[in-house]
Amino acid sequence: MSTSQTVLVTGGAGYIGSLLARELLAGGHRVVAADALLFGGEALLDLLSHPDFTFSKTDVTDSAQLAALFDGRHFDAVVHLASIVGDPACKAQPELAERTIWDGSRELFESCERSGVQRFIFASTCSNYGKMEGQDMLDEDAELRPVSLYAELKVRFERYLLERSTPVDYTLLRFATVYGLSLRPRFDLTINEFARDALLKGELEIYGPRFWRPYCHVSDIVRGVIHVLESDRDRVARRTFNVGCNEENYQKGTIAEEVGRQIPTQITLVERDEDPRDYRVNFDRIAALGFQPRMRLADGIREIARAVGDGLIADPYDPRYRNS
Repeated sequence: MSTSQTVLVTGGAGYIGSLLARELLAGGHRVVAADALLFGGEALLDLLSHPDFTFSKTDVTDSAQLAALFDGRHFDAVVHLASIVGDPACKAQPELAERTIWDGSRELFESCERSGVQRFIFASTCSNYGKMEGQDMLDEDAELRPVSLYAELKVRFERYLLERSTPVDYTLLRFATVYGLSLRPRFDLTINEFARDALLKGELEIYGPRFWRPYCHVSDIVRGVIHVLESDRDRVARRTFNVGCNEENYQKGTIAEEVGRQIPTQITLVERDEDPRDYRVNFDRIAALGFQPRMRLADGIREIARAVGDGLIADPYDPRYRNS
C-alpha cells in the first residue's frame, strides 16, 4: 500500500485495533473501524473528529449489519481482528465464539469477495501449534495441534481460506501472545497480569513455569500488520506469517524472573505437567520480509508498572480489562 487507501479494521475498538487505526491514519490511509463494542468504545473517542476516520457499530455475526457496512463503500483492504479472543473467553461462551470466529468470519470474507476487496488479513494465533514435540522451534509449515476451542476455530477458518478459490489476496497472520499497554488495556494477558500482581500484591504464584510461549508487544503486532499490508502483494498473498521474533520465546519462569528484577516481589514456582500448550515459534519468515519487533519483555513490564503504579489505570482488576 504505497498510496493512500481505505482500510476496514474489524474489532477496531479493541486492544490491537484501536492502536492499528491510529497507525494507519498516521500513515495517510483512510480507516473505517467496525466493532460490536462488547468492551466499550472509549479507545476511539479522540478519532471521531479525524477527517479520514469513520466508525461503524457492526457485529460480524449479524448479516444485516454486515450488509450495511459494505453498502455504498469500497474497501481496498480489510484487517479482520474481530473475534472472541483467548481460550477462557471462548470456553465461557462457546456458541458466541463459533458464531463470531467461524460464521462471522466467513460472512465477512464473502462480503469482501462480492465488494471487490483486494487484500484481506486474518488475525490468527500461534496457539494453533498447541504443543511441540522435542525442542525444535515451530515455523509456519509445522503441524497444527489446536488444544482449545479458540485455536480450533482459528485453524478452521485458516483452512477455509486456504482451500477456497477466490480473487481476494488473503494473508494469515499468527500472532504471538500479546502484551503491553493499549488504549483498551487488558490484564488477562500473562505479562501484563504478572506485572500488575507483582506491583499491587507483592507476590506471584507461577503455575507451569517451564512451559514455553512466544510473546510480542501490542505495538509491534500493529507494526507487523502494517508491514504486511504495505508489502508487495506477490510477497504476502496467500501466505502465512508468524508475527513476533525468535528472541521473545519465553518460559513462564523467565517472565517471572524479569518481573522480579524490576518490581520487588515474592515469587513461588508451582510445577505442573498438564498444560497442553507448550511451544516455541520461529519467526524467520516475517523477518525475511523485513520486519523486526522493537519492544522487548522488559519494556512491557516497565510500562505496565508505570501505568499502574502512577494510578493512570485506577483499578486494573476491573472486569472490563479482561476478555472473560
